[in-house]
Amino acid sequence: MAGLAVRRAKVVTPRRISAALCNRFRIMADPTPLHSPLHDRHEALGAKFSEFGGWLMPLEYPTGVVREHAAVRDGVGIFDVSHLGKLVVRGPGAVEFLNATLTNDLHRIGPGRAQYSLVVDDATGGIVDDVFTYYRDDDHVLVVPNASNNDEVRRRLAAAAPDGVEVLDHHRDYVVLAVQGTRSDEVVAGIGLPVGHDYLTFVEAPFEGAQVVVCRTGYTGERGYELIAPSEVAPALWDALMAAGEPYGLVPAGLGARDTLRTEMGYPLHGQDISPDITPNEARLGWAVGWKKPAFWGRERLLAEREAGPRRKLVGIVSTGRAIPRPHMSVRLLRDVPLGEVTSGTFSPTMRKGIGLALVSTVVDDGAEVMVDVRGRPEVFQITKPPFVQPSVRES
Repeated sequence: MAGLAVRRAKVVTPRRISAALCNRFRIMADPTPLHSPLHDRHEALGAKFSEFGGWLMPLEYPTGVVREHAAVRDGVGIFDVSHLGKLVVRGPGAVEFLNATLTNDLHRIGPGRAQYSLVVDDATGGIVDDVFTYYRDDDHVLVVPNASNNDEVRRRLAAAAPDGVEVLDHHRDYVVLAVQGTRSDEVVAGIGLPVGHDYLTFVEAPFEGAQVVVCRTGYTGERGYELIAPSEVAPALWDALMAAGEPYGLVPAGLGARDTLRTEMGYPLHGQDISPDITPNEARLGWAVGWKKPAFWGRERLLAEREAGPRRKLVGIVSTGRAIPRPHMSVRLLRDVPLGEVTSGTFSPTMRKGIGLALVSTVVDDGAEVMVDVRGRPEVFQITKPPFVQPSVRES
């Protein structure tokens, strides 16, 4: 993908970054959200917590967002992302059923591989959620939705499932840990789990009497692994990884760093950059659609839109000065021609610039300069195609 191939720059940040992230993720006073199986570990580390998708999860640790971000880009970090959904679709023809509902083509992969896909509303073509599917065998697939959409995805799949195929909700039964960064292999191997398999493949291995799924995936752009394990072994798994990572400078990282890292990669966040009001064509996610498949939810609507051409598109924006974009800021051509609005925006610790994603009219070309209304001031940004930094995720 084209982009600004910036890498390993000195990481600095304005003081506003932590405050902005606190505003983005709601700090909780409500005692009712769900807790990760590792909540006590995060408390002991002094984590600041935030509500995300109905779960109380670490926003940042005393190390701060910038150090957590830098650790992942230049070494290794560990995230608890147990708030992600976990749905097991199983029974005769489970893969065929999912292939006729989700956008991507499961026939492109096979057992032991993972795939990014979309759940689309059949009538509107809007994105209900983006998910990862873990293809175990033809009759057994793990579907990982976003936390806030787990129930809705389960409801839609269960309502459409044929006889013999069941959709089981294991949202609270498993921990998900993401070990991300160029030293992630050393950390995961240090606790006896397998490493070195291809990008978007997974293997299962024993740990403390349980089976752990070890997948080469992540949401940071760096080489890394996501580990899915039963909740009862979560503390032992976390402690083992922390100990194994100590020689490599492993840093626990929260949702704040996860957000700045994924924004540097241009990865969309559901509820901001993609939503039921935005189609895969508008989000430039056509690569996650199996256009030649005879059936999937929203197929006719999306094919018609693709043929006619979408009116909007999701683009990257980079500040030419010191401005930092934030969601819902207006994007204009000059001062008087509205083009759309910012969907995600942050200060990039790697680039030392304001960057973001914006949903704008297709009349504007990549490379064009636009105006973003930053607190009443028109600031110049350049349209670009993410990623904003060069990833290591696919490196062998």
